[in-house]
Amino acid sequence: MKSPLPRGLTIASGLLALVLGTAPALAAKDVVLAIGGQPETLDPYNTNTTLTTAVTKSFYQGLFEFDKDLKVRPVLAESYTVSDDGLVYTFKLREGVKFHDGTDFNAEAVKVSLERVLNPENKLARYNQFNRIDKVEVVSPYVVKITLKDAFGPFINSLAHASAAIISPAALAKYGNKDIAFHPVGTGPFVFEDWKQTDYVKVKKFDGYWKKDFPKVDSITWKPVLENNTRAAMLQTGEADFAFPLPYEQTAALQANDKLDVIIGPSIIERYVSFNTLQKPFDDIRVRQAINYAINKEALAKVAFNGFASPAEGIVPEGVLYAHKMKPWPYDPAKARELLKEAGYPNGFESILWSAYTTTTAQKAIQFLQQQLAQVGIKVQIQALEPGQRTEWVQSWPDPKTAKVRMYYAGWSSSTGEADWALRPLLSTEAWPPKLNNTAYYSNEEVDAYIAKALRSVKDEEKAELYRKAQEQIFKDAPWAPLVTEKNLYATSKRLSGVYVMPDGNIEASEIAVSE
Repeated sequence: MKSPLPRGLTIASGLLALVLGTAPALAAKDVVLAIGGQPETLDPYNTNTTLTTAVTKSFYQGLFEFDKDLKVRPVLAESYTVSDDGLVYTFKLREGVKFHDGTDFNAEAVKVSLERVLNPENKLARYNQFNRIDKVEVVSPYVVKITLKDAFGPFINSLAHASAAIISPAALAKYGNKDIAFHPVGTGPFVFEDWKQTDYVKVKKFDGYWKKDFPKVDSITWKPVLENNTRAAMLQTGEADFAFPLPYEQTAALQANDKLDVIIGPSIIERYVSFNTLQKPFDDIRVRQAINYAINKEALAKVAFNGFASPAEGIVPEGVLYAHKMKPWPYDPAKARELLKEAGYPNGFESILWSAYTTTTAQKAIQFLQQQLAQVGIKVQIQALEPGQRTEWVQSWPDPKTAKVRMYYAGWSSSTGEADWALRPLLSTEAWPPKLNNTAYYSNEEVDAYIAKALRSVKDEEKAELYRKAQEQIFKDAPWAPLVTEKNLYATSKRLSGVYVMPDGNIEASEIAVSE
């Protein structure tokens, strides 16, 4: 028997006809996936958001991919060899694969895609993920050789990241570096059909897909739904077959619905607040330490995440290779006030706290942080940034000296599964915006050296030690307030299979299917 809608959802679901009125009509094997935000581009090389790459995986594939446990498995590459010095990788490619435009996937396509991101003039967001490549050479139609500038231990993991997509060279030639973002052409199970930026991305079945018996559905509609309760309502009313993330407080009600499967999955998503260390008062380590002491992480996990999170135990969460576990900052408002007084702020100060997200969970989090900081005299104005604001004001800001970001609530998951991509894009000097996401504008020469040396190392013990030293130094310098590591909560209709949320928050739907 279907459970009644939780209080507050009846009106929300009644409005869904208006919300969905612009979406395409659905048939029996059309699936709606309700997601918590809007993709800002359909170019996987020009985004740093996991949600966007989840959508682009519908039509793009790379040489490798991660399975549900973040283990690497081959896709468009069948095998590879590595030279003894760790500099030259030779890949044997899958034959008989077609792009959606009918052209052949081959070594030249790999070369074109990688050389595009390696060209600094293209100014693609993922440039720093691949800039250790020296050259890409076509050995034969289905063998490609990649030579690195320096040994780079996580190289295969980088190629397994969803951003490392192989794009049709013919499509790139037709649409150009910028407009390919609106006309994606890959080798994946679905062909791009339509993108209404605030409403949906729709993809349809690719009849020429190389993987036998797939895809098993006719189309997928990726539906951005910013409000948590509305996503839950869409599941309850059958207007969506999948929703992520979900409001944690509605877990019991959703579990009571016999038409839904509710999944609580492991996560490597850590939430944190970064401090602009170039600007007063955050250039003072005592202020940054004070904020860490001022926040009750246990209470935050309960208030904003309904208990589906735990205090962050360091800079890199458990489950990421080479993560180093540390004790969370204790909640000690008296210590926070003492440090503020020592730093010259006995009465606190005023500042701004931005959130990278507009979800209701994020709203709860920043409201809680605002209340906590007020108790030690720090008065912050809070604002949840829309995607365009986030890109313009934070990620793309050209001059660190004039950056307006002060305190920034955000989250990150190492989508390559190891510590490099949890540290280098967020906390190395080379990662200051607009290059990557070091929104703290943090810089420590020792940390940079540890990260660089770990990248070149091929010895597990040495890498573990270097990453440990880096994480301990970062924790000591406190450019962040590490907050919580959250759980992944999502649900699917009983008719749906082959869709799951990975530990990094990405969504895998390449083998999606529905029962009749």
